Amino acid sequence: MSYMSTFQFWLENDYFDEETKKELLAIRNDEKEIEDRFYKDLEFGTGGLRGVIGAGTNRMNVYTVRKATQGLANYIAKQGGKEKGVAIAYDSRRMSPEFADTAALCLAANGIKAYVFDELRPTPELSFALRTLGCISGIVVTASHNPPEYNGYKVYWEDGAQITAPKDKEIIAEVNAITDYNTVKTMDKSEAQAAGLYQVIGKEIDDAYMAELKKQIIHPEIIEKVANDIKIVYTPLCGTGNKPVRRVLSELGFKHVYVVPEQENPDPNFTTLEYPNPEDPKAFTYALRLAKEKDADIVLATDPDADRLGVYAKDTKTGEYVPFTGNMSGMLIAEYILRERTKCGLMPVNPALVTTIVTTNMAAAITREYGVKLIEVLTGFKYIGEQIKFFEQTGSNNYVFGLEESYGCLAGTHARDKDACVAVMCLCEVAAYCKNEGKTLWDMMLEMYGRYGYFKETQYTITLKGVDGARQIAEIMDKLRKNPPKAFGDLKVLRFRDYQEDKILDMESGAETSTGLPKSNVLYFELPDNFWCCARPSGTEPKIKFYMGVKGSSLEDAEAKVAKLTEDIKALI
Repeated sequence: MSYMSTFQFWLENDYFDEETKKELLAIRNDEKEIEDRFYKDLEFGTGGLRGVIGAGTNRMNVYTVRKATQGLANYIAKQGGKEKGVAIAYDSRRMSPEFADTAALCLAANGIKAYVFDELRPTPELSFALRTLGCISGIVVTASHNPPEYNGYKVYWEDGAQITAPKDKEIIAEVNAITDYNTVKTMDKSEAQAAGLYQVIGKEIDDAYMAELKKQIIHPEIIEKVANDIKIVYTPLCGTGNKPVRRVLSELGFKHVYVVPEQENPDPNFTTLEYPNPEDPKAFTYALRLAKEKDADIVLATDPDADRLGVYAKDTKTGEYVPFTGNMSGMLIAEYILRERTKCGLMPVNPALVTTIVTTNMAAAITREYGVKLIEVLTGFKYIGEQIKFFEQTGSNNYVFGLEESYGCLAGTHARDKDACVAVMCLCEVAAYCKNEGKTLWDMMLEMYGRYGYFKETQYTITLKGVDGARQIAEIMDKLRKNPPKAFGDLKVLRFRDYQEDKILDMESGAETSTGLPKSNVLYFELPDNFWCCARPSGTEPKIKFYMGVKGSSLEDAEAKVAKLTEDIKALI
């Protein structure tokens, strides 16, 4: 069916409500807009759905959410998991509660019990909840840090991690097999509740989740000692982190936690933010203003679904607040955990730290120092969560920490996804430790650079929207894959990894070996002296990302080297 035919079908079919038809009638003379909304189905990718909210097959709406849930329900039935139920959480975005109920009532109509949180909750708490309740699957309605016009839908499996191979492809096949919206099931909410197929959850999960977080604290006595001296500024960026973050810090005894009032409460329009992303310095405008007013030691921001953490820390020498990348804050927590657990005799046998292929090479230096196994996985925290499952199945290793460069990490195994609530808690313990030593987080970071090397990473992103953009992104990847560059500027490419083709090519000898990881549309270029570059199209946004890293002899040297590598990459594209 052509996009115009599909558009007409939505206008004429009684299955779609009048509000949807009214929205579509308003664009009936805009063929480009009609094409963008209907040229394809919103893709149910390996993690779920994400897209702009609106009417159409290529938009987030109750119909695309219901269709995705029907596919999931069909898969659950084939797996014999209907009796276990599905846990559902949602964030502060527009239509999040409605999409959560849409999913729940579709599941209920398929005879699958839905456990729905009573209000917005962090994504990692959903991961914890589904395992606590013994569910077969979980759904989070969130678009994470995307702009306000977006929403999304992420699927988790019974191990608590986002779906991975082969289940991801199998669920996608079930969703894609649904070609008629009229076959998608739903039922009345009151009927679902009366049948015991819709259950509200809340406080009991919150209490258990908090108890698990606090188990990760190594030195409660140090927190108690400096709790009245350390000052923390925190912003939930109008999302889900406000209540759990404040609660855990309060229960640990921190006395001075200042929450940014303009961004404290849920706001689906993110009025005070251009982009609710803790990677964006502009997201810290209000928090830094409050930090200067309160003379705070650290400034923290969690993204709207509270799975990622952004950090600034005070440099006492200059009085300025220094931004930390996800690699930096993750390494601070990781090094602290490895050092203090080793010192206190709390390190498990066969410890392992898990990172992704685009995370800082400092992780290798730190794990070598403490005799901890380093495991690298594909980009996406679901692959880190999957390793925890493998460890439990095989007994090969014990998980001590996991992180990815995109501001996400996990201490503990209570969740199987990145958890900004536990990251805030751990980082505040590190800050308390530093305060007790008469240092700051920035001082500790400088000490780590001096000890392990001046590692520096960055990203170069190209955004190409729409049908033409998707084609251009595919062409860039195809060009790099078929004709891999032999050098980036004056840096020779030593090895070229193509994860889609599962091969590592030695550029000098021509020898090929396997990557050892699942197939993925990712290209990686190994360069001399701890330099590297990786190309990867985003799975959720119309972007192609180039990740890169270097190692310098000082902060200034590393900065200059990463800037030059960025320019060399731009020249090639």
